[in-house]
Amino acid sequence: MNKESARDRILRVASELFYMEGIRAVGIDRIIKESGVAKASFYRNFATKDDLAVAYLESRDELKVEKLEKLRQLYPGDPKEQLVTLIHDVTEKMGKPDYRGCPFLNAAVEFPDPDHPAHVKLLDIQRSFWSRVQELARESGVRQPKELAAQLRMLYDGFVMKSYLDKTDYDPESFRKAAELLLEKQLAPDNHRG
Repeated sequence: MNKESARDRILRVASELFYMEGIRAVGIDRIIKESGVAKASFYRNFATKDDLAVAYLESRDELKVEKLEKLRQLYPGDPKEQLVTLIHDVTEKMGKPDYRGCPFLNAAVEFPDPDHPAHVKLLDIQRSFWSRVQELARESGVRQPKELAAQLRMLYDGFVMKSYLDKTDYDPESFRKAAELLLEKQLAPDNHRG
């Protein structure tokens, strides 16, 4: 079994704390203490807390990319099923007790300055992810993949915030039905063309 490196241990502890409590709310000293590394070791791996925040966002992005790749392997040649499964997977995560919203939307709220390294990174990550969704939509044969990806993104962002803010009113079926309706509408023959 491979021993976890100091960098990996710092990132694992920081990721858990950042997600549950917020990036700005968690101090470096706490991360050092809970990860069990020396202060010098921390700063050898992450020169600043901003560097750690960027690494946290990158690690969360890797999980999303892995999920999309697993869907591609699970349903090879069936991009529509990949999209539908992605929609269902999103709602399952939101129903878990430790769900604290989207780490990227949370970071956007914490770092509104468009020049902050975390803000720059999260925008890159979001653009990349939604371009992948757009590509899945295109492969599914929808008429307007860019429009569908934009609509799914707006629906997702709104539902994420709603499900995080008020878990008592959590209704995954509403999100699923709305997302699948958008997908079906784009796949249906266009009867309005003349």
